[in-house]
Amino acid sequence: MTHSELPRTLTPTDRTRLRRFKENASFERADLEAILDAGFVCHLGVVVDGAPMVVPTVYGRDERYLYVHGSVASRSLAADPEATICVTVTHVDALVLARSVFEHGVNYRCAMLYGVPRTLTDDAEKTEALRLVTEHTAPGQWDYARRPDRKELAATTVLALSLEEASVKISAGPPDDGDSADAALGLWAGTLPLTSRWGAPTADPLLPASRTAPAHIVARAGTRQG
Repeated sequence: MTHSELPRTLTPTDRTRLRRFKENASFERADLEAILDAGFVCHLGVVVDGAPMVVPTVYGRDERYLYVHGSVASRSLAADPEATICVTVTHVDALVLARSVFEHGVNYRCAMLYGVPRTLTDDAEKTEALRLVTEHTAPGQWDYARRPDRKELAATTVLALSLEEASVKISAGPPDDGDSADAALGLWAGTLPLTSRWGAPTADPLLPASRTAPAHIVARAGTRQG
């Protein structure tokens, strides 16, 4: 294992060990990476002035860190730099519709990351982190659009959270009450899948009609997200 690599198996901690529905837990780093790669919006949980705050934000990652960014004036990013934060990413794959309401559920993939984030101060490191966030959200856009200048970098806070301490939960499959007494009710039961797809690009109305979307944007139309 080189310095840049993390173990391919997640090590449970008191914060990440599942107490209920242990069968949904995964300790494979590949599953964590797949969940992170399938999305681009996370929820950042911090404590601000003694009260919890959960903020949705886009993210990117490399082999060791998850990166989130925002304004230097953001209260969520300017919280106690020594405090532990929690970041979650969740994908809903289907509703699980059972014979009884009590047995209803959701098929999902979820990752929770814990740790004390590191605030990036080096401009080169911040630029690389912003490139990762941009390319994770809209592949190809970093080389297409204008990149941040020094003033914009100074106005941006970037946090790096280690991927080391993580909890991964995956729930899949049909309702589990098919062999219960409720089966005699004669009701339909099953799953209702949920998928998201990118639509066709919509141009800024201020653009000239001759200005068409670049290929890397057009190519995403109709593709699945998540």
